[in-house]
Amino acid sequence: MSRFRFAPIAAALPATIPFTGPETLERRRGAPFLARLGANENGFGPSPLAVEAMARAASEIWKYGDPESHELRHALAAHHGVAPENIMLGEGIDALLGLLARLMIAPGEVVVTSAGAYPTFNYHVAGYGGTLRTVPYLDDAEDPDALLDATVETGARLTYLANPDNPMGSWHDGARIEAMVRALPETALLILDEAYAEFAPASAIPHIEAENPNVIRFRTFSKAYGMAGARVGYAIGPAELIAGFDRIRNHFGMNRAAQIGALAALADQNWLQEVVAQVAAARDRIGTIAAANGLRALPSATNFVAVDCGRDASYARALLDALEAQGIFLRMPGVAPMNRCIRISCGPATELDHLAEALPKALATLD
Repeated sequence: MSRFRFAPIAAALPATIPFTGPETLERRRGAPFLARLGANENGFGPSPLAVEAMARAASEIWKYGDPESHELRHALAAHHGVAPENIMLGEGIDALLGLLARLMIAPGEVVVTSAGAYPTFNYHVAGYGGTLRTVPYLDDAEDPDALLDATVETGARLTYLANPDNPMGSWHDGARIEAMVRALPETALLILDEAYAEFAPASAIPHIEAENPNVIRFRTFSKAYGMAGARVGYAIGPAELIAGFDRIRNHFGMNRAAQIGALAALADQNWLQEVVAQVAAARDRIGTIAAANGLRALPSATNFVAVDCGRDASYARALLDALEAQGIFLRMPGVAPMNRCIRISCGPATELDHLAEALPKALATLD
């Protein structure tokens, strides 16, 4: 029996970690990876202007970050054509999802998501005592109609949908998301996770007013802007809801250098477009590598590609293990039927070279 008495909700939860980091795996294997292609990081890196800005800020790291993130908040508002009151900064989307769960969920209240969707959201819901109701994916994509039906049936306060999707890379046309929003009950709030929006076709981005009371959108500097380690995410939503975060957030949680770097990255849209182009080329190459080995790459609007291994989850897991033994770090979806796939992040040519060399060898060990 533990010497410590945890609070009831925490005491009832398993001691789990949503993701095993590549650093942990490297320590286990006793060697670094040749190709780090499993965490959906942007291996093409951040804007050089962002790197320079953060380097200049290093000498003032003794200062706390601006608790209001004033400059970055106003710059993001201008970028998206909304008011600063519609923007909330946080330590990545993950932290903001946790704050939203804390703000909106009472113990026992129902939250709707898709079985196999981003697991960190589920982690936060469980941590605040919510009850998850899941619906299955449809054709390797989250199913807005099923999510809507479950929301209506359960009276859920929160419904989660990522567009484009992680872990499958699939996406819906923005008009379909808009239709879902119009059909939501008045009391429901759609959490629209748009972490990969910069990689998606313009038609995938819905037109939703920031003051729409049924939607809160999340964006990040971790993916297309290449700043995953800086932990800068933001929410776009109704001013009244956004103001609610001030009741519970860590007001000094934002890293000062990260705030400055994100501001510089946002200003360098030319670099962003270069990265988007490099990611598109990498997606094509991953598809070519997969096809050359008898595997099928699924269409993707993200900086990763889900590759169908054509068998079951055990086979996909064995392939991941065989690739890890050769120094290739990848991940896979955790729920059937998507777990027949492995997920490969778009990376620089040298890392994809390692993948191309390792994949046929790994497959050969499974025959």
